[in-house]
Amino acid sequence: MDTGVDLAHPALQKTTTGDRKIVDWVTATDPLVESDGTWRAMRTPVAGPTFTYAGATWTAPAGNWLINRFSESITAASEPAGDVNRDGDTTDVWGILYDPVSHDIRVDVNQNNNFTDDAVMRPYKEKYDVGYFGTDNPATAIAERMPFVVEYREDVDLTPAGLPGQVADFVNIGIPEGLHATHVAGISAGNDLFGNRNFDGQAPGSKIVSARACSWGGGCTAAALTTGMVDLVVNRGVDVVNLSIGGLPALNDGSSAQSQLYQQLITKYGVQLFISAGNSGSGVNTIGDPSVATDAVSVAASVSKQTWLANYASVTRKSEQLFPFSSRGPREDGGFKPNIAAPGSAISATPTWEVVAGVDTVGYTLPVGYAMENGTSMAAPQATGGAALLLSAAKQTKRTVTPAQLRRAIYSTADPIAGEGAYEQGYGNFDVPGSWSLLTKISETRTYTASAPVCTPLAQYLSTPGSGTGIYNRCAAADGGYKAGQTKLVTISLTRTSGPNRTVLHRLSFQGDRGAFSTVPLIGLPLNKAVKIPVRVKAGSGVTSALLKVDDPFTPAIDFEVLNTVVTGVEAKSPSYANTFTGAVDRNSTTSFFVTVPSNATSLQVDLGGLAANSQTRWIAINPYGVPVEPTSSPYCYTNYSDPATCKPEERSYDNPIPGVWELEVESRRTSPLLSNPFALTAKVQGVTVEPATVTLPSVKVGTATPASWTVTNRFGPISITPQGGPLGSSFTQRPSIEQNGVQDYTVDVPAGATRLSVAIGNPADPAADLDLFVYDANGTEVGRSADGDSEEAVSIANPAGGTYTVEVQGYSVPAGTTAYDYQDAYYSPALGTLSAPNTPVALGVGASATITGSVTVAAVPPAGRHLSGEVQFVTDEGAVVGRGSVQIGSVTE
Repeated sequence: MDTGVDLAHPALQKTTTGDRKIVDWVTATDPLVESDGTWRAMRTPVAGPTFTYAGATWTAPAGNWLINRFSESITAASEPAGDVNRDGDTTDVWGILYDPVSHDIRVDVNQNNNFTDDAVMRPYKEKYDVGYFGTDNPATAIAERMPFVVEYREDVDLTPAGLPGQVADFVNIGIPEGLHATHVAGISAGNDLFGNRNFDGQAPGSKIVSARACSWGGGCTAAALTTGMVDLVVNRGVDVVNLSIGGLPALNDGSSAQSQLYQQLITKYGVQLFISAGNSGSGVNTIGDPSVATDAVSVAASVSKQTWLANYASVTRKSEQLFPFSSRGPREDGGFKPNIAAPGSAISATPTWEVVAGVDTVGYTLPVGYAMENGTSMAAPQATGGAALLLSAAKQTKRTVTPAQLRRAIYSTADPIAGEGAYEQGYGNFDVPGSWSLLTKISETRTYTASAPVCTPLAQYLSTPGSGTGIYNRCAAADGGYKAGQTKLVTISLTRTSGPNRTVLHRLSFQGDRGAFSTVPLIGLPLNKAVKIPVRVKAGSGVTSALLKVDDPFTPAIDFEVLNTVVTGVEAKSPSYANTFTGAVDRNSTTSFFVTVPSNATSLQVDLGGLAANSQTRWIAINPYGVPVEPTSSPYCYTNYSDPATCKPEERSYDNPIPGVWELEVESRRTSPLLSNPFALTAKVQGVTVEPATVTLPSVKVGTATPASWTVTNRFGPISITPQGGPLGSSFTQRPSIEQNGVQDYTVDVPAGATRLSVAIGNPADPAADLDLFVYDANGTEVGRSADGDSEEAVSIANPAGGTYTVEVQGYSVPAGTTAYDYQDAYYSPALGTLSAPNTPVALGVGASATITGSVTVAAVPPAGRHLSGEVQFVTDEGAVVGRGSVQIGSVTE
C-alpha cells in the first residue's frame, strides 16, 4: 500500500523462479470524494462507429459506449509533474471508452480520436494488460513513456457530488504517484537490481500486489488506508503487507479508527502488517500512527557505520545506531512501540521515467531507475521482505505460521543495538536466520494483557484515564512525575488470557536500563486472573526505559513484554529561570535534554552556542505531547548549513508553550566537518502577565484615536521588552463540529492591501482527531496547507492578493466519529486601522511591572458578521513574544 509501483522496472518483472513479479495493481483511493483525477466518471453515452464528443469527431467500434477523458495535468503537484507521456508539456488528454456491460476499456493512447486501433484492456489482475503513455527513445537512458493499467468500479453512489439517487461506473487510469512505492518494492522484493544477479531485495522470489494509496499532491487518502487496506488484505490474496505511510497525532495510543481496523485485520484474517515507525524522531513518544496498532510490527530505522560511509560519504564512530529521524516510543499509553529495527537507507529501484537527484557527497552517480533513499519507509520493507522469506520457508516445509508466531520469533531473536534505548529500538535489529531457527520450534503462542500507571499531559484521554499497557511517566515532578534520582514502587498488573488452565511460572527480566527497573525474578500467572507485580523504578536524568520480558521457560520464545519509560525534566529556578546544558554530539548522532515548563510561562527561549567553527549542529524542540514543533527533515535549521532567513539556527522561541516536560534534541548533521561537535544549549522560561488581557472598546469613531493601556508584570528572569503594535484585523470565529472524512468550507473576502491572512483550527474535543487545513485563492489555487498528524493547524499568508479565499477543513481521522474544534480566520490591513504602541524598550526585573499605553485608530467600518480587533505584542530583545494584549472593538461609527 503506497504510491503505486512502476510496472516497467526491469528488477520488478520476474521472481527468482521466472514467475511474474507484479501480480495485481489497483488504485485504492475513492473514485468520487478524494479528488483523484485518475478516476473518471463514465456518464456520457455515445454510439459507434462515429460520434462527436468534446468538440471533436471520434471513431469507435459499433455499439453503445460511455466516454470520458483523462488529462495528464492532474498529476502536476506530484512527481510526474503533469507530464505523463514525458513529452515536455502538460497539455495531453486521452479519451477513454467503456462498455458498461462487458466492462471492456479502451484508451486512445495515440491520441488520434480513433478507438478501433486501441487494444481492449481489462483490470491488470485478469490479463496483466499494460498500456503506455508516450513513446520511448531507446537511445536515451530514461524511458520517455509511462506504463498504466485500468480498472473499473460499478454503481458508485453520486450523492456526495450533489446527485442523490444517482450512480455511475468509474474507470481508473492506474499510474504511480511517485517513486516511493517502487523504491519500497525494490527493497522488499527486487530481483537482479542493476541487472546483476547478485543484487536483490530481501525476498527476490516473492510476488507483489501494488495498491496506490496516495493522490496527486494531497497525501495518502483516508479511503485508501481504510477500505483500500481491507480490500488488499481480504480480497487480494496477500501473505504480508508493507505500509510505509503514517502520521503523528498527539494521542498516539493505538485507539484511532485506522489502528483499530488494522488490529482487526491482523487478528481476523491472519495477515501480518509491517508499518514504518515514522520520521518524527528522535524525540520520546514520536511514534507514528498507524504503526501504533498493537499487533502491527512497527519498524524503526537503523544504520551501520559502513552505510553512512557508502551512501553518504559520512564518517561516524558508532558501528550501528538508529537514524536520528527514526520515531521513538512509547505509545501515549506506554505501549510497546517501535517493536524492531531494520536498515533505513537503501539504494533501490525508482521509476524508469524519472530522474532522481543523488547525494552530492558520495562521488558516484546512479543510473536512471535507481536512487538512494532513507527513512523508516525504507526500514519497513526490509522487515516485510524478511517476513516474506520466513513465510516462504514455512510453506516449503509445510508449516502453518500465524501472525502471532511470526511476531514472537522476530521479537525474541532480534539483536539489540548498543547505545539505543528500549523505547527507541524495541527489541533491536531483525535477525532473519535467527527468527527462522526459532520459528521452527514455536507450535503455539499465548496471549497476555498488561495494565500500568501512565502520567502524561494526555493521560486523561486514554481509554482508561491514567492507565495504559506499560509504565509511562512524563509528568512534571509537581504533577506526579519523577525527579532525577528519585525511586518509586509501581505496580504492573499482568493477566495471561490463553494457555493451560493452571498457574504457569514465568521468569521476569528487564532489557534496556536494567539498573533503573527491578522486580521479582519469578511470578505465577493463572489463567484469566490478574496478578500484581511490584516494579521498583529509579528515575535517571532525562529518559529511562526498559522492556519487562515475561517468559515461560518451557516455551521456545519470549512470551510477552511490557515497555516502561520514565522522563524527568529540569526545572527553571529563580533568579535566572534558565538552564544551560553543555557537551558534544557526534556527527550523525543526537543527545537530548528535558526541561520543565510551568503553566504560567508564555515563552520558552532556546539559544545554541559554544560551537566550533563550521560545525553543523541544531536542536529540535518536542512538546510534552511528544510532537515536534518544527520540521525534523535533514536540511532544516543547522548552523553553517541552513538558510538563517528561513530558520534561526542559534536562537528561537516557542510562544505559549504547552506546560510540562519539553525535550530539546541536539544533533549534528552528516555533512558537519567535525566528528565531535561541542555545544552549549540554554533554555529560558519566560513570561509576563498582561492586565487586562483584553481591552474592550464598546464604541469607536472612524478616524479618532482611542487610548488603550495594559500593565505588564514580569513573572520570571530579567528581560527587556518592546511593545509592538500593527494593523487592525477583521476576524471571524466559531466552534463547529466535523465528522470522520468530513469536509467543511469557509470563505474569506480579503481586501487589496492586506498585510496578512491567518487561518487556524485546533482544540478538538476529540484529542486523537487529525484535522487538516487547506487555503485556496480566488482562482482555486492552493496557497497554504497545514496537514500534520494532529489537529493544531495554522496557515499564515503574508501580503495576500485581494479576493475571495476558500478555507477547507478536512476530518482526516476522527476516532470519536465527530469532534468540535475551534475555527478562526482573520486578515490584517492598514485599511482597517492601526493599533500603535511606543517602540521603546522596557527593562523588567523579576516581579517588576510597567504600564504601556497604545492608541487605536479605526479607518473603516468592518464587513457585516466580522469584528475588528488589534494586538500589541511584548517582544524581548531576542525576538520572543512573552505577552500579548488585545483590543476588541464593538460598534464602529462614521
